[in-house]
Amino acid sequence: MSDDKIIRDILVNSKTIALVGASPRPHRASHQVMGYLLAKGYRVIPVNPNEAGGTIHGQAVRASLSEIEEPIDLVDIFRNSVDAGDAVDAAIEAHAKAVWMQLGVINEPAAERAMGAGMGVVMDRCPALEIPRLGL
Repeated sequence: MSDDKIIRDILVNSKTIALVGASPRPHRASHQVMGYLLAKGYRVIPVNPNEAGGTIHGQAVRASLSEIEEPIDLVDIFRNSVDAGDAVDAAIEAHAKAVWMQLGVINEPAAERAMGAGMGVVMDRCPALEIPRLGL
């Protein structure tokens, strides 16, 4: 499911990324990955209901994917494997083109739902590791 062609296609074709579980805390992986993606030129929209109304890396935080009014290419999910299912369902409702479940996040039923909706799916990977590995 997460072969290099799929990963490359998603990373090359995504411009706008909604990052679910974004944290304002610099030591958190979601904060670091968001900064990396911004530095690589992606538009990253942080999503975290506890931080809504604030900013992370200078970007306005949304409470949910449904609050994002522009098209979403990729939903990057920093939630545990169980909670990732709700994030995937929200991504399907938002008509995102792809979902990306971070390292350690595996939810096969959610991945099947996303693929059934025509979305690209990556699980148990990190774009901040895959971008340099693939030379992107």
